[in-house]
Amino acid sequence: MQIWVGLGNPGAEYAMHRHNVGFMAIDTIAEIHGFEPPKRRFQGWAQEGRLGSEKLLLLKPATFMNKSGQAIGEAMRFFKLDPDAITVFHDELDLAPFKVKVKRGGGTAGHNGLRSTDQHIGPEFRRVRIGIGHPGNKDRVTGHVLGNYHKTEIDDLTDMLGAIAAEARWLAANDDVRFMNDVALRLQP
Repeated sequence: MQIWVGLGNPGAEYAMHRHNVGFMAIDTIAEIHGFEPPKRRFQGWAQEGRLGSEKLLLLKPATFMNKSGQAIGEAMRFFKLDPDAITVFHDELDLAPFKVKVKRGGGTAGHNGLRSTDQHIGPEFRRVRIGIGHPGNKDRVTGHVLGNYHKTEIDDLTDMLGAIAAEARWLAANDDVRFMNDVALRLQP
């Protein structure tokens, strides 16, 4: 059993924010792979399904970003899992837009959703870092992160989310390198 968590903020007004790209990734994986409809569980929306031989719970915390770890910790304890069974999909300022990287453990880089997760389950979870780029000036970071994707970015966003979902089987099989390589290949011009 693995738990894959998308970080984001609940509510229609946040749906297209760059900060919600984790929610978008989870929704796309659920749709492409035919997961059950979402149910209210673990302080969020949860969907169960399979990728290959792996049973997965997809989770979108409804606690708002700053308290995401509460929902993640609750689901992890319910299934009696260790942090290495948790994968968190999140926006990453320090990656170019639409680049996807995976790492295990590490710091929070000022990301409140990661900070909350770290506080509730420790740092040893897998992170799928989804690049949103840096606006260039730290005074513009909040507006960038909490801003909607621009209409000129929607095709690239759709392509990236589709690539993540299409190659998700490699994540389920714990082949992070193959996942990153195959996503990158799909996104080549």
